[in-house]
Amino acid sequence: MMNDTSSFLGQDTLAAEHVEHSLGLPGTFALWLGANVVVTTILTGMLLVPNLTFGHAMLLVLVGSAVGIIPLVLIGLMGQQTGMTTMVLARGTFGRRGAMFPAWVNLLALIAWSWIQALLAGMSLDHAVSSLTGYSNVALFTVLCEGLVVLITLRGHLGIEKAEKLAAVLMLILSSVVVFALAKNYDLPSITELDATGALGAGVAFDIVIATAFSWIPLAADYNRHCRSPRAAALGTWGGYVTATLIAMGLGATVSALSVSIGFPQTYDPTELLSGFGFGLPASLVIFFSVLTTNVMCVYSATLSYMSIRPHTTFWKPALIIGVASVLGSLIPGILDSFQNFLLIIGSIFIPAFSLMIVDYFLIGRERYTTQRLIEHAGQLPAVNLQALGCYLVGALLAYYWNWVAPLSFGASLPVFVLTGTLYYVTHQLVRHQRKVRT
Repeated sequence: MMNDTSSFLGQDTLAAEHVEHSLGLPGTFALWLGANVVVTTILTGMLLVPNLTFGHAMLLVLVGSAVGIIPLVLIGLMGQQTGMTTMVLARGTFGRRGAMFPAWVNLLALIAWSWIQALLAGMSLDHAVSSLTGYSNVALFTVLCEGLVVLITLRGHLGIEKAEKLAAVLMLILSSVVVFALAKNYDLPSITELDATGALGAGVAFDIVIATAFSWIPLAADYNRHCRSPRAAALGTWGGYVTATLIAMGLGATVSALSVSIGFPQTYDPTELLSGFGFGLPASLVIFFSVLTTNVMCVYSATLSYMSIRPHTTFWKPALIIGVASVLGSLIPGILDSFQNFLLIIGSIFIPAFSLMIVDYFLIGRERYTTQRLIEHAGQLPAVNLQALGCYLVGALLAYYWNWVAPLSFGASLPVFVLTGTLYYVTHQLVRHQRKVRT
């Protein structure tokens, strides 16, 4: 067994032989449901309406999340089949030094995510406490929330799995209460009649939904390596994520539409609509629990990313340091203002990288992805896979160009993902053919 049950601290390592297959299908479903019923996903739903009609927005959410989650499922399967974390698997594609780049980027991106999540958790807890007592102190509650995140993370993956299961049940119950309150106090069917403003095109909206799914890819193998079977890893992840996205983005789209229809300032926070009817507290708790569980996953995976760069580091040390950094960053003024751009930047960096990993593992040479090669004898790996690096740079440049220089009407995420992977596969086949001709 990996964990010493007499110790509070988790003993998580990068070693595949220490993996505990603790996640069945229900547990995997709950893990990814709990991860994505979160206020940032609610906020994404609010970006869609009234730019699009409610029905159009929800159709894009369903299709976009169902398609966008496939790469995450595949990376998760890589973790389940090998027992290795995402950034250790990256060594097989990019080389021992080349893999440090996505690991550092992932570490920094997850810390930034954690800043956003910590602040949102503090805001929601502040709303809940102030509605009961009148006391308000967002900074204090942000620190308290992140302290709880660190305590859960220090327990390791088993502690996180237990917290996610509990949170998933609580969020489903509380979300049902919120929807009931909205239906009771507002003309909910009227949101389907709201006209679209057209300020955000369907293609860009679809790309945002896709990018939201892609933003979770770096975490996939970190958790799904603990799944008991490929079936649990694939179906649990797909079902949990799609269900969570429909709930969270649907709630965001609903709140946004109602805000517009009754003349409220548009806001991500459903508590603004529900406070007057005594339901602000359940809404605050939904946001608090969802942000808390998501932030735990961010801090945990950031810790594993650091450990892939510094393999001999004890788990609890980077977990504690990253948690403290999350508290400090969450107090940066105006950190929520760049949320949408942050999503697109993450997509630009990670989409081509994980396209290469998926193609390399499933289509080119999964036999190279062994613990002996990637962990025990990692020093013997090539420093950099120049072919992978070149294809990655092409994909990253395309992502930058199509996101900021000449935006595509249908978004850049899927085209970049497909083209980068295709380029890598084709160039690999050409190089392989040339080697055969020479010999």
